[in-house]
Amino acid sequence: MQLDTRTSTPVAEPGAPLGRGRAIAVALLALLAALAAGHLVAGFVGPPASPYVAVGNWVRDLSPHPVVEWAKRTFGTADKTVLFIGVAVVILGCVVVAGLVSRRKAWPGQAIAGALGVVGIAAVLTRSDLGQLGILAPAVSFLVGVFGFGWLHRKALATNTGTSQGRRQFIRVSTGVLVGAGVLGLAGELVASRVDVEKSRRQVGRLRVAEPAPPIPKDADFPGTTSFITDNADFYRIDTALTVPRMTAEGWHLRVHGMVDRELELGYDDIRDRKLIERPITMACVSNDVGGPLVSTANFIGIPLRDVLDEAGVHRDADQLLSTSVDGFTAGSPVDTVLDPERGALLAIGMNGEPLPQEHGFPARLVVPGLYGYVSATKWLIELELTTFAAQQGYWIPRGWSARGPIKTESRIDNPRDGATVATRLTVAGVAWAPSVGIDKVEVGVDDRWHVAELGTEVDVNTWRMWRVDLDLAPGAHKIAVRATDRKGETQTPAYAPPAPNGATGWHTVSVTAK
Repeated sequence: MQLDTRTSTPVAEPGAPLGRGRAIAVALLALLAALAAGHLVAGFVGPPASPYVAVGNWVRDLSPHPVVEWAKRTFGTADKTVLFIGVAVVILGCVVVAGLVSRRKAWPGQAIAGALGVVGIAAVLTRSDLGQLGILAPAVSFLVGVFGFGWLHRKALATNTGTSQGRRQFIRVSTGVLVGAGVLGLAGELVASRVDVEKSRRQVGRLRVAEPAPPIPKDADFPGTTSFITDNADFYRIDTALTVPRMTAEGWHLRVHGMVDRELELGYDDIRDRKLIERPITMACVSNDVGGPLVSTANFIGIPLRDVLDEAGVHRDADQLLSTSVDGFTAGSPVDTVLDPERGALLAIGMNGEPLPQEHGFPARLVVPGLYGYVSATKWLIELELTTFAAQQGYWIPRGWSARGPIKTESRIDNPRDGATVATRLTVAGVAWAPSVGIDKVEVGVDDRWHVAELGTEVDVNTWRMWRVDLDLAPGAHKIAVRATDRKGETQTPAYAPPAPNGATGWHTVSVTAK
């Protein structure tokens, strides 16, 4: 460091390296500019092409099965947020390294920026839901990242005088880049949101149902249990979409093809103008652990899936219906199940009296009673292919889950909660489900002594049943367990098994202290 002879203030020596803070700032600004530029382009070619989103999707798809399950157990429905945070932390780590190795020369940081850009390009190339133009978004990010880093590095060196004037000049450059990145990112978000899903839902209006769902009897649920019908806002949501797909009813089409006599292409009006039926159906996620919350019931509105498949003419040797979402997710359902008239599989366009909410699959989704969602409940549906289990696999199957996913008979204690302090006289209440089979009996065990519970009125064989039982407890600690018996006479096993690969088993048990 030298002194300015006029002011006696220290100035940087010619060719002095950038300070660590300034070098990292160069790398961070280049990253933000690159991501913002890519996000803007993605608004035109497809939001999933945004480099940050594409890399997040790529990481999700490549994550080992044990890691995915650990994230679900640990973070629940916040796993997507945690994934985004994890990706951000890794990228920021690369940014810090890029800055520190580029204090004298720009090329090391440019190489790292280029490597990150290549990762973004590779991530987009793996997306089946993006067309050929999707590559433009990460390509623009790549160019902005590499050349933007070089330009910012030169500006940083030119203003690296060690004087307040030099610092002000660099702050002005940094502020300009930061504001520009913000404008580009906001513009990209506005362009992407030009698909007005809520406007499309409003234009659909009220769905005219020819066969409404039966009214819910007053004794279908009990105090202390969850509501029989789950509000749309409270209905569990588990899917692979890191960002919720945006489609309008007027732009939606469903292709039915594969092992059929004739291919079909249906629009939204083709579905809405048919005889719509409304059915109460309980859905459950295979990731739901014993006693978990990932089960809900709604009145779904749609048309029988069987009618669509009969119209296409399913070949006799087709045993799998492979459904595809607009975001590339796939699920494989047994053909004999979706064609079973007693099962009542739906091509659904409505939920609890309104068009499907965006996060639950608008414009259309599949609902197949008795199957876990990972093999049946495809949201944002765009394609149905008749095929075989030997020929193709749904998204989760190569990741360690079973090809067929019938929902297992389960039960849960809703009241009291685990660890609660209760009166010696109390009502234990909860819910049990065995969609497509039905619940015949629920028993509640207290310290290994079993009591038969009162069942709520059965609304439909495809829905859950509420239960309750009054108990007298001695003062002290107790364990309360529940088990259900379905209409086939099969009682839940006490042996615990985790959700993978085909659904959890075991008795839900809570510990309480009676006083």
